[in-house]
Amino acid sequence: MKKIIVLAVLLALVSLVPGAAMADSIKGRLGVTGKVGFIVPSDNEAEFGFGTNHTDTGLVVGGGLLYGIDDHFAAELDVTNSSFDSEIGDFDVTDISFGGQYRFTNMRDRRLVPYIGAGLDIISSDFDSDFGGRRHVDTTLGVHLSGGLDYFVEKHVALTAEAKVVLAPDADITDDGFHSGSFDPTNFSTTFGVRFFFN
Repeated sequence: MKKIIVLAVLLALVSLVPGAAMADSIKGRLGVTGKVGFIVPSDNEAEFGFGTNHTDTGLVVGGGLLYGIDDHFAAELDVTNSSFDSEIGDFDVTDISFGGQYRFTNMRDRRLVPYIGAGLDIISSDFDSDFGGRRHVDTTLGVHLSGGLDYFVEKHVALTAEAKVVLAPDADITDDGFHSGSFDPTNFSTTFGVRFFFN
C-alpha cells in the first residue's frame, strides 16, 4: 500500500510539469514544502542485548518552511515522520530539523537550482515491541547533511528532490524504567516533493 501511495504522488508531481519556466530569486520569499520518500535506517541493538535488530527500508513523509535570506542562502525548518519495521518490532520516528541551504543559482538552465544543506535535528521515537507493549525511547539530538535540487515549473512552484543523511548518538530504549535496548537514529533518506512560494 505504501508503494502505491508513493507512486501516485510521484505521478501527480510529473503531471505538474508544463513547458518553459524561469526560476526567480527566493531572496525575501517564504516557501512551504511537502514531500514523501524512503528511509534506510540503521540496525539497532536487540532487546536485552540479544544480538542485532535488523531494520527494513521505510516510508518518510513531511514538510517544512524555507526562507530565502539572499540569492544563495536560505533558512529551513523541516518536520518529517518515518515508520519502518524491524525484526522485533516497529519504529515510528519524528525528526524536527533546523538548518540552512546554500543554493547554486548560476546554472545554465535557470529553472534548475541545486543546493546543499546542513543543520541540527531533534529526534523523537517510539518503539512497538513484538514482545508486547510500547517501549520508551529517549529523545536525542543529531545533525544532518543534505543535497538536492529544485526544478521551477513556474515562479511560485518548484519540484524538489533531496538526499539526506542524519547522524545521531544511540538513544536508550526502556521498559518500565529498565534499559531494554538501544536505538540508532542515524539514517539515510531520499524524498521527492513540491515547494510553493507565497510571494
